[in-house]
Amino acid sequence: MEKCGITKFLARKWKILITFASKIMVLHVFNPEHDLALASGLSNFTAPHAGRQLHADLAWMPALWAAPGDAVLVDSVDEARRDFARLMHCPFSGFVVKSQLSRLAITRVEPWGWDAALKAFLMRWGVPPEACPSDAEIADIRRLSHRRTAVDLLPKLRLPSTVGESAMADSLQAVSLLLTRWGRVVVKSPWSSSGRGIRFLCGSPDAYQTGWLSNVIRRQGAVVVEPHYNNVKDFAVEFERLDSGEVVCRGLSLFHTANGAYTGNILADKYEKREMISRYVPESLLTSVQQSICQLLTASLGSYRGPFGVDMMVVARPDADGFMLHPCVELNLRRTMGHAALAIQRQGVMQVEYTDNHYKLKIRPL
Repeated sequence: MEKCGITKFLARKWKILITFASKIMVLHVFNPEHDLALASGLSNFTAPHAGRQLHADLAWMPALWAAPGDAVLVDSVDEARRDFARLMHCPFSGFVVKSQLSRLAITRVEPWGWDAALKAFLMRWGVPPEACPSDAEIADIRRLSHRRTAVDLLPKLRLPSTVGESAMADSLQAVSLLLTRWGRVVVKSPWSSSGRGIRFLCGSPDAYQTGWLSNVIRRQGAVVVEPHYNNVKDFAVEFERLDSGEVVCRGLSLFHTANGAYTGNILADKYEKREMISRYVPESLLTSVQQSICQLLTASLGSYRGPFGVDMMVVARPDADGFMLHPCVELNLRRTMGHAALAIQRQGVMQVEYTDNHYKLKIRPL
């Protein structure tokens, strides 16, 4: 009888474990250091302290868009549950830590963005290779994440009432020629995280700027140079490339920046957001640009699958009243804060704040 009882107990335990594992199909990972990891190209990349802390403090964030039965990788389950419940006023039971990964039946990983460093980390902790892209696919994602992809896309989106130029420069002389042509320019490193790797130039570069340009060109092969526009409003259109290869639009992202760095997203329904943008540019123009992006990138994003965003901006006309649309300021081939905002069905402003030595996601009234 005792042996029978133990057998039944173990059978129930294994049944619970198998049932739980069978539900854990998708693992979500927040890796905000992704852009820096791409720039390094290394599988053993270590992010700067700020990137590691942002990763740790907001690791729970994928619970905002995770489906029932999905898992979200965090450093501390208790802290993740507390932070998620504090923001969303409801529980989430799918938080896991890295020591659990080898025991879960993970068939797919959906990170903030794919890079060699993330894949190496997941493999070390027992995530099966078939749940991750191949090394060749990750190399393709890195190639496509280069700002050259946005440089090539921009002229294909030019329609009446749009504006935008962008060029690659592989030497200081090439930068100087573009600076002479446009007067004031924005210079960007080919791979960089949001708000970083960007410099504003007017006139001849000083010694510090010249040193920065030389270092980026030496390490990454070139810089991207664009005219400096009179920016009136920042926003983005969020997309997803499905497993079939089709690109679909997921919605608008209205966000704020300071010196090129993200500061917050407006939370509102799709009709309110489209009305906000239509005060500046016709809704039909934005729709045409969205459709063009879907068509063009369905055919040209290689092996990439998953969410991505195209940053745009409203620009004041230089020689008349009114506004124009810049249809491709950035192409972020990863999940974005705009996707996170779309997952929150509330009104307000979503912000990431650094207080008490920690990053916190907050929602404030409009």
